[in-house]
Amino acid sequence: MTLPEIPVETKESRGRRKPDWLKVRLPGSGRFAQVQRLVKDYRLHTVCQSARCPNVGQCWESGTATFMILGDVCTRSCRFCAVKNGAPEPLDSDEPKHVAEAVQKLALKYVVVTSVTRDDLAGGGAQLFADVIREIRAFVPDCKVEVLVPDFQGVEDALRIVCDAAPDILNHNIETVHRLYATVRPQAKYWRSLQLLARARSMGMRTKSGLMVGVGETRDEVIQTMRDLRETGCELLTIGQYLQPTPSCIPVVEFISPETFHEYQVIGLDLGFRHVESGPLVRSSYHAALQEAAAAK
Repeated sequence: MTLPEIPVETKESRGRRKPDWLKVRLPGSGRFAQVQRLVKDYRLHTVCQSARCPNVGQCWESGTATFMILGDVCTRSCRFCAVKNGAPEPLDSDEPKHVAEAVQKLALKYVVVTSVTRDDLAGGGAQLFADVIREIRAFVPDCKVEVLVPDFQGVEDALRIVCDAAPDILNHNIETVHRLYATVRPQAKYWRSLQLLARARSMGMRTKSGLMVGVGETRDEVIQTMRDLRETGCELLTIGQYLQPTPSCIPVVEFISPETFHEYQVIGLDLGFRHVESGPLVRSSYHAALQEAAAAK
């Protein structure tokens, strides 16, 4: 497959200063160090680190983290993501127990579990998702579990394995608008992601998705994507600013204003989403427990 050419980062885009609303406080509390140490001790991975999330300080200082299972090497090469890609290591059979033990030690009441994409595995690693959900419930019965899953190459049986483990929220990020998929997510398919969300909904799941903006999409395309997500029955939506994590990733085309994010939130609620978390620093797991609680009202 011939991949589309990555947009070239120009001198102008390299020199573009981030607006004040994208400045974040550096982590430094003891709580941050505790989470960092626990993740290292249990040989775990977090999307907070691997994807270079700008909210890592705020979230870790509050004692929350998004655990990334199935290793830290992805079989895909999405052009917005800082996660390593290549040939993954074999699965760690102890990973579900280690994640559950970490959740217990952190006394979490809400946890998000995501993964790299493992197209090399039969079922895409769905069984490990299910094992992690069940282990967390065994260690911390009252903990709510949200999973942020890959597309499993459209295999319905793989999705069913995860849904049968009964996560509280099934999240799958649409990421960008249809027109930009070939550039931003060359190994994914827009309609396949929508199909996964529709199937999860038909299996009784409460569903959620996430969209990043600032990669060259138009306002009308963002609104159409929201409409497409609503047609699947998706209830929860996050919208955040794309920030170029490495020089090899696609550059930022535009820094979206807080006012526009607010507009998207209002439009999303008018379209029928139960909750829309929309802002420059919003990521799919940002304030995840608050999103779930707001949508449950």
